[in-house]
Amino acid sequence: MIDIFDAKILCKNCNMEMKQGIVDREGVELRAVKCNNCGDMIIHPADLSYFQHFKDLKGKTYNVKLRVVGNSHAISIPKEIVNFMNEMHKTARRDMDDMVRLCFEDFRRLSLVFGEDFIGGDIKQNEKIFEEEI
Repeated sequence: MIDIFDAKILCKNCNMEMKQGIVDREGVELRAVKCNNCGDMIIHPADLSYFQHFKDLKGKTYNVKLRVVGNSHAISIPKEIVNFMNEMHKTARRDMDDMVRLCFEDFRRLSLVFGEDFIGGDIKQNEKIFEEEI
C-alpha cells in the first residue's frame, strides 16, 4: 500500500509542490510537508494520531510495584506504554533490552530512556528540518 506522503502534494494556497521533512514536537518526530513559498504545513495524519495517543499517556500517573529479582530491584512498565512504544518503533524491530538506558539523575529521580538518543547521561538532540511549531 502506498503512503499518501509518497505522492506529490501541492499547496492549496500557492499551488506549488510542498517539501517533505520532520517536525519535532515534545520529543516526538512527526512527518510533515511544508510549502517553501507561504509556509503552510501538513502533518501526516497517522503521526498526529500517535502524537495524540502520546499526549494522553503522558499525563497519566501509574502506581507500579517494586520487586526484588535476584540481587536487583525491578518495576513493571504498564502494558499500554510498552504497546505504544512498540508501535512507534515498529520499523526498528530491536529487542527492548538493547533500547533501554537508565540514568540516576537526582536523589529521588531515575530516568529510563528508550532508543539510541541516550549517550553517557545526556540526551542527544535530533536535528530539526522544520523549525515551526505545529
